[in-house]
Amino acid sequence: MSSPASAPRRSLSDLLAGVTASAVVLPKAMAYATVAGLPVAIGLYTAFVPMLLYALLGSSRVLSVSSTSTLAILTATQLGVVVPDGDPGQLLMVTTTLTLLVGAMLMLAAVLRLGFVANFISLPVLVGFKSGIGLVIILDQLPKLFGVHIQKENFFMDLYHLGQALPETSWLTLGVALVTLVVLVFMEWRFPHSPAPLLGVGIGIALVWGWGLNEAGVAIVGAIPTGLPSLTMPDLELVLQLLPGAAGIALMSFTETIAAGRAFVGEGEPEINPNRELVATGLANLGGAFCGSMPAGGGTSQTAVVRSVGGLSQWASAVTAAMALATMIFLAPLLSWLPNATLAVVVIVYSVGLIQPGEFRKIGQIRMMEFRWAATACLGVLLFGTLQGIVVAILASLLGLASQTAQPQVYVIGRKPGEDVLRPLAERHPDDETIPGLLILRPEGRLFFINVQYVAAQIRQLIETHQPEVVVLDMSRVQDVEYSALMMLMEGEQHARARGVNLWLAGLNPGVLENVRRCGLASQLGASRMLFNARAAIRQYQQGKG
Repeated sequence: MSSPASAPRRSLSDLLAGVTASAVVLPKAMAYATVAGLPVAIGLYTAFVPMLLYALLGSSRVLSVSSTSTLAILTATQLGVVVPDGDPGQLLMVTTTLTLLVGAMLMLAAVLRLGFVANFISLPVLVGFKSGIGLVIILDQLPKLFGVHIQKENFFMDLYHLGQALPETSWLTLGVALVTLVVLVFMEWRFPHSPAPLLGVGIGIALVWGWGLNEAGVAIVGAIPTGLPSLTMPDLELVLQLLPGAAGIALMSFTETIAAGRAFVGEGEPEINPNRELVATGLANLGGAFCGSMPAGGGTSQTAVVRSVGGLSQWASAVTAAMALATMIFLAPLLSWLPNATLAVVVIVYSVGLIQPGEFRKIGQIRMMEFRWAATACLGVLLFGTLQGIVVAILASLLGLASQTAQPQVYVIGRKPGEDVLRPLAERHPDDETIPGLLILRPEGRLFFINVQYVAAQIRQLIETHQPEVVVLDMSRVQDVEYSALMMLMEGEQHARARGVNLWLAGLNPGVLENVRRCGLASQLGASRMLFNARAAIRQYQQGKG
């Protein structure tokens, strides 16, 4: 049991963690707002209301919820479709409607208890998707580093347009960007999880303010509203137009929230509750929508800061939200001097981590199939756009799952020499024994209409190769047999018998055994060909030959 003095220590630890995290979270939140094509004040609003609401409702002790780079670029894509001319008033209304829809969809998913949906995107596909997002974000910010403007089309055309625009580079803008870049990279290298973004932002403001660089062509943020965010109402006529994009953003918000929450569960802390997370992030977005915030979700890097500097509870996030409020009230005029190039560098430095070539290499070394999924998801984002990339990512996951389900392996089983161990024959076990005339085959997984033809073809091929007297299907690894597969088994047994081959079944679990009895296959085989396990089948075969 904790001592009475431990509560003040925890409070102090959370206070320090919240203040430190705010030095990282707030500059990044403003930077991510610019990624979405929104005023930097929207980033502050997102680090205030959603963060505070999640702190009250979430199941994670330390998860920090505000804008993220992934959600920012997805929001940018949706806003670009609905408000192509970038009208400021329309942008705010559309953002409010979009965030409201994201929150509503998360709440609906909570009511329907769809927390398991977070598992629909496999890890390799998520690696590919985020890598594509990272490349898109970096390219989106590069023109701000060079002080040039390009026509936005798609990733590869934007890359071409950037190359054409480079001769028009503003060297002062590039200089400010490079100074910020050096500061951030050095600080992250020497002092990980330090308030590097705050220092970078401070230096950028000092350079512009001290030397009047804005008058020499360095673009700055400009006027930021002072005070509390005003109440913003959605435009319900936009609901149908925004619904598909909101669904993609809601899915990614929840996926990132769950991933970040699970990554930072400390020893002795409760596990993340997916459905409670849906409620917490849903209400965080609903509340934030009316205060002008953009879609929000749990952020891995900012949560890492909270944990690394000693945060123990959601009081740390409450302190960060309070710092966002203080910034809106007192520091807004100072932030108006912030160079756009500095914000672009902040975005780039903290988006590079989304691109994980090491993970691609690791995936490829272990499983080439999953490597192809990751590459497909990455290319889907680059070729078709970010929101469409989510669809490509999910399809890649589902097709990958379908391909694995549709092509289960059928193993030939042998016995380890001198021991009562049965295992699949493999090149690394060349001495494993098989019994002449007896072929033991072990299918794995669920047998149903999608894969039954594939499994049957493998069994026929193995029978043709080994020419056994008796084939034993070891069903111990089969969880379920669907009607189509049962009919195929009955037909297969008849064809085998016609060719002089006996089919035995072994190791059926209770559910499969019940289905085998109901369809008549058990009567067709007889009790002598229904064995408890593969070892029993071996004994029966050897006794019959003895």
